[in-house]
Amino acid sequence: MCGRFAVTLPPDAMAQLFGAAPANDLPEAPNFNVCPTTQIHVVRSGDTGRQLVSMRWGFLPHWYKSPTDGPLLINARAETIAQKPAFRTACRERRCLIPATGFYEWTKDAQGNRLPWYIHPADNAPLVMAGVWQIWDKGETRTTSCAIVTTGANRPMSDIHHRMPVVLRPEDCGKWLGEEGPGAATLMRAAPDDFLAFHRVDTAVNSNRASGPDLIEPV
Repeated sequence: MCGRFAVTLPPDAMAQLFGAAPANDLPEAPNFNVCPTTQIHVVRSGDTGRQLVSMRWGFLPHWYKSPTDGPLLINARAETIAQKPAFRTACRERRCLIPATGFYEWTKDAQGNRLPWYIHPADNAPLVMAGVWQIWDKGETRTTSCAIVTTGANRPMSDIHHRMPVVLRPEDCGKWLGEEGPGAATLMRAAPDDFLAFHRVDTAVNSNRASGPDLIEPV
């Protein structure tokens, strides 16, 4: 899964990187501890081209009566996304890119203590995670929400966790967004074994209130 991540690129750099027009209400960056239910940076494709917008991380199915009416859907499994009622339409029609610098996962020691790891591209290039999005509209409340698509972990990552985000290469972004015709399903696979690097970080990140660049430094 992916339950926390970091983003260090400023919004104008993200907009330039993806050739997207930036919205006016983007979250602040850098953010070294991006948590579920907060607003995150998302790239989507529309009639006027790509847009860099803000979305709630935590997908809201149309039948939810409130944002807390059901499970918190921060991830969508690649293996079942096309069949699950919550995601199947978004998977076909509303795919997006979720920029990041890296993400966190946890292991446990013999005493059950949670040990955080920071995972990032081995070449330190920006990380692009596949996502799906939709608009949840209940009366006067209108929320655009999203989820990160995950798949089974590659061999190195499996030592930390059995799941990982679907990571997109720059040349795959247009296909995932639907700008290059069909074939997005072929992208829902684990990254190559040499694509990611990882290291232990301080347990300070175990708190969702922690912040600052020290969170991603090796310990």
